[in-house]
Amino acid sequence: MASDSRRIGLAMVAIPGWIMLSACAAGRTEEGWRAEQVAVPAMDEATADARPAPAPFMFREAKLPRGFPPPGPVGEVIIKDYPAYRLARTQSGEADGATGPNQMFRPLFNHIRRNDIAMTAPVEMGGAKAPLASADAGPAAGTNALNSMGFLYAEPFLGSTGPDPSDSRVVVEDIPAMTVVSVSVRGNYTLRNFAAGVDVLRVWLATRSEQFRVVGEPRYLAYNSPFVPGFFKLGEVQIPVERIAVVD
Repeated sequence: MASDSRRIGLAMVAIPGWIMLSACAAGRTEEGWRAEQVAVPAMDEATADARPAPAPFMFREAKLPRGFPPPGPVGEVIIKDYPAYRLARTQSGEADGATGPNQMFRPLFNHIRRNDIAMTAPVEMGGAKAPLASADAGPAAGTNALNSMGFLYAEPFLGSTGPDPSDSRVVVEDIPAMTVVSVSVRGNYTLRNFAAGVDVLRVWLATRSEQFRVVGEPRYLAYNSPFVPGFFKLGEVQIPVERIAVVD
């Protein structure tokens, strides 16, 4: 039990550093990811649904929210189903996201501390501007900034929805169940890695336009703290989709 408590404490202390460090250049780790993405297999829907995805190696520093599937394999596009969940979200006022992560972390951390909400992994990040309209959008559409961040609640019934009475920058939202196309990536949680992942998913979706319709904006799920070296950090880039019904 003591070791579990230490792990949870480390994860919570680590996140401010993670947010600050994530703005640094990822260097070799990003180059490695960009080389790796070239080898993403052209997997059809039947294959994606039929065989279980192998779990990647990762440092587990906090629990997943209830019902969340584990991360998928690095560099391989898969389809994932998520249950409804609750999160506390805030957005940065910076259009380019340059100082957004640091600004967003503090109110979220204070929110969960005030309300005795346990930290979970992943942290959800996304772009509040320049939405991805479709799979046919231009390169890395919707990824000009990572300017929204959400801390996910362990249980969907904890607390209540709406603005935090103590800090209106934080809004608690209920997110409906969703299906996503997803690719896991290694490296620091940078806009560059996010954009590379979105490009991989766009290419995959472009060849399956009769099977899937994009119904939401890209998101970046970040699983690790700064105690984990950049080349071991694990994230998932995802785009919400719905299957298109086949009419005989």
